[in-house]
Amino acid sequence: MAEQLRLMAVHAHPDDESSKGAATMAKYVAEGVDVLVVTCTGGERGSVLNPKMDRPDVWADIGDIRRAEMDAARAILGVEQAWLGFVDSGLPEGDPLPPLPEDCFALQDVEVAAGPLVRLIRQFRPHVITTYDEEGGYPHPDHIMTHKVTIAAFEAAGDPTLHPELGEPWQPLKLYYDVGFSKGKILALHEGALAAGLESPYGEWVKRWDDRPDKGPRITTRVECAEYFPVRDDALRAHATQIDPDGFWFQMPMDLQQRAWPTEDFELARSVVDSPLPESDLFAGVRETAHAR
Repeated sequence: MAEQLRLMAVHAHPDDESSKGAATMAKYVAEGVDVLVVTCTGGERGSVLNPKMDRPDVWADIGDIRRAEMDAARAILGVEQAWLGFVDSGLPEGDPLPPLPEDCFALQDVEVAAGPLVRLIRQFRPHVITTYDEEGGYPHPDHIMTHKVTIAAFEAAGDPTLHPELGEPWQPLKLYYDVGFSKGKILALHEGALAAGLESPYGEWVKRWDDRPDKGPRITTRVECAEYFPVRDDALRAHATQIDPDGFWFQMPMDLQQRAWPTEDFELARSVVDSPLPESDLFAGVRETAHAR
């Protein structure tokens, strides 16, 4: 009898779980995998990006509203969810950039901030963890800190000499970075829209691509999950302060998305099991080793 498979996804803010790897999580939930989303901050300093929600009453209660949105998205995805309890750093803007708030997540000591995540890893005992790469996926200070904290916790959780007060050691077997967008994906979506006779929402993005690095060559793992793209979008819409239902992310018809790029993509960053690359399953090499205990 195989052991229950478990996946942990570590994210910076409420809404990140619905925009990065959400269809993959929904797929694994449907297959009987236990999935836990860990949200490092409460999103208290996030912007209100939906014009319909840009109101004084929303701003006055933004922390509680974002928690309620997370509850709704969690239910749609079918996952469990835990808060690490850190305070959003905000996205600094200006030249020069202003200093970050003193109490924020991004200014915490990495080893200290990793402690609550080590505890959660030892409690939940995930076989696989997903998070962001060293650039945070994009350079938000909380995303970069999420990467640092996840790496530190992945390496500490299985070491019996570290943090014995945080529970029995547990070594996750694989760590992945989400690769949300690559040049190949944007081109496929762009060309798919044009071939269907539609105006592509990705036209300007394609023109600007030469100014940014392409993470496509880093992709090791492509998870077929197009069936769950509608679940992903429903979870995104649950974050009503962050996602405009009439905005950019919903301009591409669903059937075109599913045909043009039917996978969510990841980079295998750490592994203590053998799994030949490329992969189509985050649990490749894990299914063979996760036996009943």
